[in-house]
Amino acid sequence: MLDNHPRGTIVIEDLEVGMMRSLMKEVTDLDIELFAQVSTDRNPVHMDDAYAMDTIFEGRIAHGMLTAGLISAVIGEQLPGHGTVYLGQTLKFMAPVRPGDMVTAEVEVVSIDYAKRRVTLDTRCLVNGKPVLKGEATVLAPSGKFD
Repeated sequence: MLDNHPRGTIVIEDLEVGMMRSLMKEVTDLDIELFAQVSTDRNPVHMDDAYAMDTIFEGRIAHGMLTAGLISAVIGEQLPGHGTVYLGQTLKFMAPVRPGDMVTAEVEVVSIDYAKRRVTLDTRCLVNGKPVLKGEATVLAPSGKFD
């Protein structure tokens, strides 16, 4: 099994069920501010400490889609990597992510349709080993046959 294609991508021909990749990132106040700017989602539960203290979260939280974006980073950069096309993603938010949390985003290959180049991936984000997000992604993986 080849694990590193010259383009920095794992092509469909080299994928196997059970392959995993991950990344770790600390979610910072700056990340939340920048995500708010890009998304235009300035909900005070993300931006205002005093407001957020009076919510069910009892403090400020990161945008759920900011956390989900870490899954996209693993898929787009590592597994399968560059040239991958997202076809779909389900997400279940299980717990809040707070400023300062170290998030581990993990992606695992669960099925492969080589003929259609479609790959199903189990996706999850963890904080301190506990799931904060779970889901499933379907992607179109690049092929080495088109080099």
